[in-house]
Amino acid sequence: MKAFGIVGYSGSGKTTLLCALIPYLREAGLRVAAIKATHHDIDWDQPGKDSYRLREAGAEAVLLQGPERCFVVRRSPRHWRTTLDLLGTGLDLVLVEGNKDWPIPKIEVHRPALGRGLWAEQDPQVIAVASDGPLAGPAADTLIRLDLNDPPAIGRYLLTSMGWRITEEP
Repeated sequence: MKAFGIVGYSGSGKTTLLCALIPYLREAGLRVAAIKATHHDIDWDQPGKDSYRLREAGAEAVLLQGPERCFVVRRSPRHWRTTLDLLGTGLDLVLVEGNKDWPIPKIEVHRPALGRGLWAEQDPQVIAVASDGPLAGPAADTLIRLDLNDPPAIGRYLLTSMGWRITEEP
């Protein structure tokens, strides 16, 4: 299973880009999963519900299963590879939003109008920048610039950079 990061500052459009890339990659025949990382503590469960009670009782993991989907809650692993392993087998690609410190190749989503510098200046794992404007800064001349408004082109770049050959246009 391969992993590829989508990073950028808050409000840059990371989730919007992922929502456009996932259908494209699925049409290309890949089995894709996504990880959304946040710095805030999360809780999908509610006090008083059985799954909450089981977790609070000390279960290492709780799986809530319904007829259409299931949810698993575990303590967050400390190592990035262990986090990927939680997704299980049978996947071709995991797209990771956030987790900027993971040692995986990344595309930075950058909007100059936000007035922020390039994250790529401090992260050598960023191999390209998807932007809706020109890039500035020392790394601007060394990075591949992708058009943020052209998700299929970003998808093609992602596929080829991960070593997959594109045989037909999805």
